[in-house]
Amino acid sequence: MVLGKVKNFFVSYDCPNDSNVPVFASGDFVSGRVVIEVTGEIRVRSLNIHAKGLAKVRWTESRNAGSNTAYTQNFTEEVEYLNHRDVLIGHDRDDDSCDEGFTILHSGRHEFPFSFELPQTPLATSFEGKHGSVRYWVKAELHRPWLLPMKTKKEFTVFEHIDINTPLLLSPQAGTKDKTLCCWFCTSGPVSLSAKIERKGYTPGESIQIFAEIENCSSRVVVPKAAIYQTQTFFAKGKVKEIKQLVANLRGDPLPSGKTETWDGKMLKIPPISPSILDCSIIHVEYSLMVYVDIPRAVNLTLNLPLVIGTIPLHSFGSRTSSVSSQCSMAMSWLGLPERPEAPPSYSEIVTDEERQNNLELPAVRDEIEGPLYAYIHEFRFQPPPLYSEVDPHPEQVCDSLDRRPDTCPSR
Repeated sequence: MVLGKVKNFFVSYDCPNDSNVPVFASGDFVSGRVVIEVTGEIRVRSLNIHAKGLAKVRWTESRNAGSNTAYTQNFTEEVEYLNHRDVLIGHDRDDDSCDEGFTILHSGRHEFPFSFELPQTPLATSFEGKHGSVRYWVKAELHRPWLLPMKTKKEFTVFEHIDINTPLLLSPQAGTKDKTLCCWFCTSGPVSLSAKIERKGYTPGESIQIFAEIENCSSRVVVPKAAIYQTQTFFAKGKVKEIKQLVANLRGDPLPSGKTETWDGKMLKIPPISPSILDCSIIHVEYSLMVYVDIPRAVNLTLNLPLVIGTIPLHSFGSRTSSVSSQCSMAMSWLGLPERPEAPPSYSEIVTDEERQNNLELPAVRDEIEGPLYAYIHEFRFQPPPLYSEVDPHPEQVCDSLDRRPDTCPSR
């Protein structure tokens, strides 16, 4: 008998969505198949799969122990999120001395399905960093008599979903800072910065609207800027390693001395980036929006606003990026309501003449309520309401002279 050969051996996943990308979340079922293509016939003792999910941190540091001695110290930590084994063919025992229990695979393509459930507990999102990673994979091992095992491995992606439609992530973020510049023995005027964004949570592809005011009372020309930074933090053996990377940035116009610049919703788009990782004990991935003023020959004036990059985008009804009027129109259309309110029903449709006459009669005993207050309440209790109008016939008078902020610095 001429033994056949394994032509192809790989793992394939059933994608739970239409994007043909194997992406899963905690509690999902991961299913797929191990595919074996053979020419001729082969004898198989067993076909096993091992699903694993692991967060791993590793870096090295050089230490000096003396004038001529140096050594390298390794810092490693691991957290296991998934460990599942299954046997698709035969048994888990690999004993070449036993001639029984073989499975014959004939020439052609053979598929062996598998399925397992991810843990219900929160999982860390798949991630690749400089000093650590979070990876999930399925490894298949094909055992044949008198031959070394064949192995193949394929990773899949896990997202621990972050819904930004929560009160904490929908809350506005704001801050204010100022700085006084010094030039030799002379003190220059201050540079002040105020910035605000409408919420804390965003998803990749969205644009952040930045509202800011920069006032330059110094003698220098400054430049307002904004940037999104990703901070990767790794923990191992009581040590911390931190990596900060620029994700996206924008630049404002140079601001001369004595001038003020206002950003009325300046847009900064979020590129495709990894979601925030906040619950892993050895790897954190956090984001922040840095609004700052670039000051020549001085330390920049910086304002950091925290961000959370989520996976579940903002619901249209909960959007705070539009004006109040557009929100009302959107809400009414979402609820199937007309944009302009209808007039309320007339008084006669609610209170009949008989009810009105009965309630106009004063009670015989009024020991507890006496005086003009009772008469006022009684008189207007069942009177018709004022006519409905969408235009106020008596608008309030608004003073034309409003207090405006001067265009020059207060110190000048």
